[in-house]
Amino acid sequence: MTSRRLFSLAAFAAALALAPLALPNDYYVNILILCCLNALIVMGLNMLMGYAGQVSLGHAAFFGLAAYSTAIATATLGLPVWAGVLAGVAVSTLVAWVIAVPTLKLHGHYLAMATLGFGIIVSIVFNEAVDVTGGPSGFVGIPKLTLMGYAFTSDKAMYALCAGVLWLATLVSMRVIDSRTGRALRAIHVSESAAQAMGIDIARSKRFVFVLSAVYAGVAGTLYAHHLTFVAPSSFGFHFSVQLITMVVLGGMASIWGAVAGAFFLTSLPEFLRMFEEVDILIYGGLLVACMMFMPDGLAGGVKALLRLAGRRARG
Repeated sequence: MTSRRLFSLAAFAAALALAPLALPNDYYVNILILCCLNALIVMGLNMLMGYAGQVSLGHAAFFGLAAYSTAIATATLGLPVWAGVLAGVAVSTLVAWVIAVPTLKLHGHYLAMATLGFGIIVSIVFNEAVDVTGGPSGFVGIPKLTLMGYAFTSDKAMYALCAGVLWLATLVSMRVIDSRTGRALRAIHVSESAAQAMGIDIARSKRFVFVLSAVYAGVAGTLYAHHLTFVAPSSFGFHFSVQLITMVVLGGMASIWGAVAGAFFLTSLPEFLRMFEEVDILIYGGLLVACMMFMPDGLAGGVKALLRLAGRRARG
């Protein structure tokens, strides 16, 4: 790993550690937790879309499958929380593996429609299986997260865990991107035919990144369920999948830091717009349009462009 990578990881760790100190109360710490969880999902989705070029319109389903699985395992079946967390991640991983086999044979709009259909089916199951999931009213009574005898009952403790998981996922993502697998994913994005001619196993590489992105969503889903102690189908529907894709595009495709920036920006933005009451949605939309107009490469690309401009001016 290059010195630049190590420096960026150290700076990210420092920023995550110092962020709660700048907030006035625990309500904003809750927003930070959601930012970290969304960033974790978007990071996996960015690897799938930005690096491998595969579109998923149903990624919220993996988030929801993990959340409901750990909820059922712990609150209904009475399993330990750690077992519920493992079960949640395992379910989302297994389903992603099964779905990837037929789905990733498709391309372009067909792939998007297939993943959209999968997400809708999962959402319908969450709503209709009332005896298991609680239906539209949601699932209550999920215990707080407890690992190795320590209960994450405070918001700051939960934030520390989520921030640590996000940092670790960032490290793993960078290692994957810099590896032979990462180079294969970028080759597939450019041209599948050329990648295949170079000896790259297209199906295996696609399946790997699809399942890895589901693992990220699964980890986020289990943490989300045990943090809120309540889950509802509305949190895992098509609307949230679109939000995730928006975060990927706004942050910057094929950029790990873009995924983090997009997730933090769009998760926290509604909180800053509450003061505008009735016109907040208009300002929200206007900001998104402005960002795409003036920063077509996303927030990460915009920051890089500004740094290059500042460097040229400094040298001049």
